[in-house]
Amino acid sequence: MASEMRVFVDAKRALGRRYVTEEKALRLFDAFLAQRLVGGATDVTPALVDSFLASRSYRRARSYNMLLGIVQRLFAWLVQQRHLACSPVRTRPRRQTARRIPCLLGPAEARRLLDLAGELRDQPRAPLRGPTYRAIFALLYGLGLRVGEVSRLKCADVDFARQLLIVRDTKFGKTRLVPFGPRIGSLLHAYLQLRGEKLSPDAPVFSFTRRGAIHPCTISQTFHRLVPALDLTIPTGVASPHVHDLRHAFAVGTLLRWYREGVDPAARLFHLSTFLGHVNPESTAVYLTITPELLAAASRRFEGFAAPAIEAVSP
Repeated sequence: MASEMRVFVDAKRALGRRYVTEEKALRLFDAFLAQRLVGGATDVTPALVDSFLASRSYRRARSYNMLLGIVQRLFAWLVQQRHLACSPVRTRPRRQTARRIPCLLGPAEARRLLDLAGELRDQPRAPLRGPTYRAIFALLYGLGLRVGEVSRLKCADVDFARQLLIVRDTKFGKTRLVPFGPRIGSLLHAYLQLRGEKLSPDAPVFSFTRRGAIHPCTISQTFHRLVPALDLTIPTGVASPHVHDLRHAFAVGTLLRWYREGVDPAARLFHLSTFLGHVNPESTAVYLTITPELLAAASRRFEGFAAPAIEAVSP
């Protein structure tokens, strides 16, 4: 089914989807079918689909459902294109009993992370390793960027005059403008000056060599190496820290700051969604983990709102 899969992936990318993970999954599915000498899409049965899903042995329901969704979308597209009369996918998604609770760094812990990153020693193929990772983690925590977005930043995407980043080719192929304050601006300006070379507009902001930008996986690995030195106390039920948790911490920290400043979070949630690059507030809600600090701030807001009504009915 390689040819049908290729056309399907091309069609999705023409709509602005990146479809990198999906393409890898479909290659696995194609190899599975080839090993069983399946001639084409019309020969795929519900039993074959179930057998493929079982062969991947995903423990997490979310990973299993993601793979199932990719296969479902492929066959739904084939039916839509009239290559098939009906889809052979009959499997139902697994029930997700619990979502991963992210580990959120507070301001003091984030400062410690930046300090540790700044102390990283240079390596033969990684000059200015400390300042580079300090700037990377500052953008992840201070602006809530995705790690891939930071990795893909180019020098032309940093607009110091307007104090904003042009974040291109994000999730679902969107591009957005992300404003930054004077502290982030000073950090980026100092970092680019520290590199001491004339960079072309197309040059990556974060790169150790001329081969290209630092890979997101390398950034994640560096984060994991620094985590033990943070000496974090992780509450029961909270997952071990991931680099993507810095984006969660930005969203929750923004909401907490609004509560403390007397701003109505409901009226500003669309602003946060736009800043994070989400289509709607429902996508942003995934990042809004309820913390004790956030719960206390919301409680104080409600007490102030309800006080007049309580006094009116008090004897």
